[in-house]
Amino acid sequence: MTKIALITGATSGIGKATAIKLAENGYDLIICGRRAEKLEELKNLVSKTVKIHTLQFDVRNRNEVETQINSLPNEWKNIDVLVNSAGNAHGLSTIDTGDIEDWDAMIDGNVKGLLYVSKAIIPQMVERKKGHIINLSSVAGKQTYANGAVYCASKKAVEAISEGMRLDLTQHGIKITNIAPGAVATEFSEVRFKGDKERAQKVYEGFDPLLAEDIADFISYAVNAPNRVTIADVTIYAKAQSAPSIIYKK
Repeated sequence: MTKIALITGATSGIGKATAIKLAENGYDLIICGRRAEKLEELKNLVSKTVKIHTLQFDVRNRNEVETQINSLPNEWKNIDVLVNSAGNAHGLSTIDTGDIEDWDAMIDGNVKGLLYVSKAIIPQMVERKKGHIINLSSVAGKQTYANGAVYCASKKAVEAISEGMRLDLTQHGIKITNIAPGAVATEFSEVRFKGDKERAQKVYEGFDPLLAEDIADFISYAVNAPNRVTIADVTIYAKAQSAPSIIYKK
C-alpha cells in the first residue's frame, strides 16, 4: 500500500526538495503552504508519478490549520509521515533592538505552527499505532548566537518538542526524528533580511553551503530506514562549518 506524507512549507526550500524526493520514493503527498501558485507549480511537477493533494494555509493560523487538515477526504486522512518543514527567521538584531513583530512571526511559525499541525495529525497516528514525524530544527537550536536570541529560542523549543514527542509517542509505535541543519542555501536569509537579496547572497559566499536537496536526501533515508530503526536526532553541517556561527570561507 502506498504511504502518504504531509509536508508543511512545501512551496520552497527544504519542504519543496523533500516533496520531490519523497515523490521519487513513491509516497503520495499532501503538500501545504501559503502560496497557492507555488503549490500548483509543485503539484504539476510531481503529479506525473504520485497522487498529490494540496492544502493552502499559514501554520501560524490555528483555525486555518484545523479547517484545512479536517477537510482532507477519507482516503487522505491516514498520514504515515509528517514533515514539519514550515518555519522562518525574521531580522538579525540584539535583544534590546529587536522587532516584536519579528519575534511574534518566529514564535508563531516555528513553535506554535508546528504544534498546531502536529496536534491535528497525531491522534490518527496514535489510533493506528504507526507514523513518523520529522521536525526541522536548526543548529541555532543547539547553540545560541549573537543577534539571534529569539530565533535560536524558537529552534530550541523545536528541540524540546521533538524530545517530548519521542517520550510521549514511542509507546504508540510513532517515530520522531529531529533534524538540525546548518547553513543551507534557500530563501532563509532573504526572508531574514526582508528581501535584501544582496545581503542574503553574501551569507553563502566563499564556501559551499548545504543544499535543500541534501536535507531531503537525509529525510528520505530516515523515513525509509528499517522499521526497527529510529534516527532520533541529527545535526547536518556544511563541510566548511564547525559551529552555528563559525564558517571557514575562502
